[in-house]
Amino acid sequence: MLASVATAPLNHLLRGESWARKRLQSCTGKTARFRLPPFIDLAVTVQASGEVSTAASGVPDDAVFTLDPRLLPRLLVRDEDVYREIRISGDSAFAEEVLHIGKNLHWDVEQDLSGIFGDILAHRVVRAGDSLMHWHTETIHNLSQTLVEYWTEEHTLLAKPLDMLAFTHEVDLLRDGAAHLEERVKALNKKVPL
Repeated sequence: MLASVATAPLNHLLRGESWARKRLQSCTGKTARFRLPPFIDLAVTVQASGEVSTAASGVPDDAVFTLDPRLLPRLLVRDEDVYREIRISGDSAFAEEVLHIGKNLHWDVEQDLSGIFGDILAHRVVRAGDSLMHWHTETIHNLSQTLVEYWTEEHTLLAKPLDMLAFTHEVDLLRDGAAHLEERVKALNKKVPL
């Protein structure tokens, strides 16, 4: 059930991106399994058209992608670094192809909405969504800056960056001084026989 629900939107995206279907056509018959424990365990097979279908039960996986649930929000906001944290096993060439498509496959929301609501309303909805995402990101950034300032200035739970730099500089000087003193002691021991 979940597989058929997931493959329909994925195929919709692939139909909008002919380059992605062409790249997948070279992987016809291969099966990819996507795991997001404990929520999702989905296996899809690449078809000759470059689209995907639910994998038949018992078909071996050519590549398995396992994603920690904590990484899902980063994946949804298209954080490129999250792809390096996905655990991959199996056919590495096929896995790289799937990851490349995943990184570069984009949903043209405005185009899809314009078919339902018309061009003007679709454009306004997408712009409102972009503004909301920008506001959300800006709010989180401001809140984190405020918390860092509070913890470093008002309620000294964290050290200030300048204090940390001064501390590490002092530690470096102390280490260099100790190394220099050790060298002098060694030199003196060589001069004075025991």
